[in-house]
Amino acid sequence: MSDKKKVLFLCTGNSCRSQMAEGFARHFHSEIMDVFSAGVESHGMNPFAVKVMAESAVDISSQRSKLIDEFEQITFDLVITVCDSAREACPFFPGPTVHHSFPDPPALAAEVKTAGGSEGDVFDCYRRVRDEISEFIQTKLINLIIVNSGQEAQP
Repeated sequence: MSDKKKVLFLCTGNSCRSQMAEGFARHFHSEIMDVFSAGVESHGMNPFAVKVMAESAVDISSQRSKLIDEFEQITFDLVITVCDSAREACPFFPGPTVHHSFPDPPALAAEVKTAGGSEGDVFDCYRRVRDEISEFIQTKLINLIIVNSGQEAQP
């Protein structure tokens, strides 16, 4: 039996933000947690997300967009909603749920395109959110697990 903590990242379509979070959490914390991502809908993998994650040496190309229903039999130690829509539509999960909203890269990219931005500008929208998610995973995820599991933080 694994002592690893089970963590679920939940987003609307499980195509971008939750996939990035899953990839970074596996990359940085696979020795202490089993990581999953899902959506309240399934939109497929976002190709821009896959490309900008590869720039950070994190390969999410084999991940797939999943519906939350696939995980109803798993008891998670922590569920993290990464967008406001998912927080509102999130079904009940036993255990702690934390919300941390990240900007929606496709929405940011659409604004940039409408304003006449280049393909590089579009990629920069995804890079910005990727970097915010990476920072969150590296600096806050462990503490969230500790706080929400009732363990005492280690110095």
